[in-house]
Amino acid sequence: MDHIFTRALLSEVSHSMIPQESRIFEPFIGSWELVVSWFDDHGRLNRQVPGEWHFARVLEGRAIQDVWIAPNREERDGRGEYGTSLRFYDSTIGAWRSTWIGPVHGVIYTFIARRVGDQVILETTNDMALKMRWSFSEIGSNSFKWSNEVWQKGRWRTQQTFDARRVPSD
Repeated sequence: MDHIFTRALLSEVSHSMIPQESRIFEPFIGSWELVVSWFDDHGRLNRQVPGEWHFARVLEGRAIQDVWIAPNREERDGRGEYGTSLRFYDSTIGAWRSTWIGPVHGVIYTFIARRVGDQVILETTNDMALKMRWSFSEIGSNSFKWSNEVWQKGRWRTQQTFDARRVPSD
């Protein structure tokens, strides 16, 4: 593994240009075990697998990147997803720009993220044909919930949820 690349990418602290009150992804820095659930068009649970999610500060602390894996690496058999999001704070809009890259299924989604009350909400950008909303809620030091909703037939439909538990650091 190229440790020079890792040292160039990762950052221990957030960049000073990101206002303290705008560091909405800081609570997620670290590693998480997930229970990943998918739901059908009628809201019924389709399937459930264990997953993992890892967040880190990158690019001189100007961005936060994650790696999402489901099923987790212990149970992977070539199916599922293994992808990444890169998020950075854009002071011109007072929000975070986020891009999800899912190479297994060949998808790229772009979002704008903001704090809404005690949640972090990401909504697809206007250029996206599919209107989606990703939400982090019930955010604690060792757990949070995440949901993926799609706009269909005039309402939000939950298609996926995560229950996350922090993995103790080494």
